[in-house]
Amino acid sequence: MNIVLAAINAKYIHSNLAVYSLRAYAQQYKDEIQIAEYTINQQIDDILMDLYKKKPDILCFSCYIWNLSYVEELVRELGKIFPSVPIWVGGPEVSYDTKDVLERLPEVTGVIFGEGEKTFLEVVEYYHGKDMQLSEIKGIAYRGEEGEFLQNSWREVMDLSEVPFVYHDMADFKNKIIYYESSRGCPFSCSYCLSSIDKCLRFRKLELVEKELQFFIDEEVPQVKFVDRTFNCNHKHAIAIWKYIKEHDKGITNFHFEVAADLLNEEELKLIESMRPGLIQLEIGVQSTNEQTIREIRRTMRFEEVARIVQRINQGENVHQHLDLIAGLPYEGMESFQKSFDDVYRLHPEQLQLGFLKVLKGSYMESQKERYGLVYKSRPPYEVLYTNWLSYEEMMRLKSVEEMVEVYYNSGQFVNTLRLLEEEFTDTFALYESLSRYYEENGLHMINHSRITRYEVLFAFIKACVEKNVENYRQMLILDLYLRENVKKRPEFAGEVSVDKQKASAFYEKEAEERRYLKGYEGYDKRQLRKMTHLEQINGNLYVFDYRNRNVLTNQASVFWVEGGDEAYPSGHPTHACGGQTSSDHV
Repeated sequence: MNIVLAAINAKYIHSNLAVYSLRAYAQQYKDEIQIAEYTINQQIDDILMDLYKKKPDILCFSCYIWNLSYVEELVRELGKIFPSVPIWVGGPEVSYDTKDVLERLPEVTGVIFGEGEKTFLEVVEYYHGKDMQLSEIKGIAYRGEEGEFLQNSWREVMDLSEVPFVYHDMADFKNKIIYYESSRGCPFSCSYCLSSIDKCLRFRKLELVEKELQFFIDEEVPQVKFVDRTFNCNHKHAIAIWKYIKEHDKGITNFHFEVAADLLNEEELKLIESMRPGLIQLEIGVQSTNEQTIREIRRTMRFEEVARIVQRINQGENVHQHLDLIAGLPYEGMESFQKSFDDVYRLHPEQLQLGFLKVLKGSYMESQKERYGLVYKSRPPYEVLYTNWLSYEEMMRLKSVEEMVEVYYNSGQFVNTLRLLEEEFTDTFALYESLSRYYEENGLHMINHSRITRYEVLFAFIKACVEKNVENYRQMLILDLYLRENVKKRPEFAGEVSVDKQKASAFYEKEAEERRYLKGYEGYDKRQLRKMTHLEQINGNLYVFDYRNRNVLTNQASVFWVEGGDEAYPSGHPTHACGGQTSSDHV
């Protein structure tokens, strides 16, 4: 028998942990189970042809909010190509409206809902002719002999330690993000989230977790993303894992965790502060700083404590922090959201994600849609269009702001320029809204600009809205440019080469002899040094940019103040050599 588990991922770098877990649990049938991973960016026809070549006897799809429309389109066509092949779907996006799924997709044989490992195994055994009926398999919905809708009971939650480790040959995951699960369920009740439905919080045995993490460390996996909904909800579990990865760290693997910042205790904070830069990164869901909104969505987040913790972690300069906001929540109008934005922005995380409420099937938020006046898109991801507190026009404004935050803040390319520019506006939200208006008024929106063009556009915006100190802004932009890019073709805004050939030659000749600034370049001559680094004069001072030694959090080059024989100041430490206002987090 040939069973195909198909996953349609959002990006090529993603992998689907669910299908690998299903196959691993059905170990006795492993040789009969193929995994086929694709992306939503591929053509439907290409996937159809590939699946046809696999000649499946059973075809199963993993369904999520980002791929459901795509899967449904595929299924309708596959029903024509494989009219006699059973097609099963599973995952969170089909678990809570099974009847509707089967009604709108007659090609689908059945739905696996809830935890799928044991259910999938029993479905496979059913098709192998084992002595069982579909009516005996918990966790499925299907059609009866007369075509009627039938749904069996939910399956009891399983011991997470029973799920086999899915990673063995890492060649299958080359250039992919690795996802890992050390717990299932969530102790919280956030109304917009499906994780709150599963109240049975379970943890994988620590001895298993440690063994599996060691595998990733030994294999020198670049990044492992924990999919635990709130990793630090159990302090004993969290601290054991963090201690293990710190003690066994080889300086390569980064581990990503979603945490509740206000739950971090002193022991955990001290441990985090002692980790090497880049060992872990933290994603923190703030969502809103409006207390009424937080209560209404049934969260327990204390923003003052979150802010204190985030700022303390920032001081260590060793952990990338990613903070999230959600627009469209109840009792959050435009004024309130602007305040939430400014509150979070002031913490200066490495990433600020401005997301929009998605009204998920089966969530408490969906049950309250009429009370909140939630109007949302009919197709996945069911993103909110307007609410009792936010109009559609205001949503459009926020969408434009989101784009600017993504391009200019989250890219990390304009840190020093933005810190200076923030002082020109009453609040940071106003800065990004002004920038979005500039884009629209000048026909710059809906265009995929190059990285260099973004610098040119920002400088044009600065010249349009700043009355004085324009030259200082230009210098900051040059600094930001060369902190990230070793560009040899100088962009227009940067002007003529700032360091004459004679001065540059003298510096590199001396550096090739003394190695005062550029460490780790032994074996390279002055010509090679010049090509691999960059020399720039900014506000009257000479700097050399070292691209081999970058900040692991920001990806910025190390930069050294050269002129005058001053001591070197690496990137990530303060220097006032550039004049004006610079960020102590960067240069």
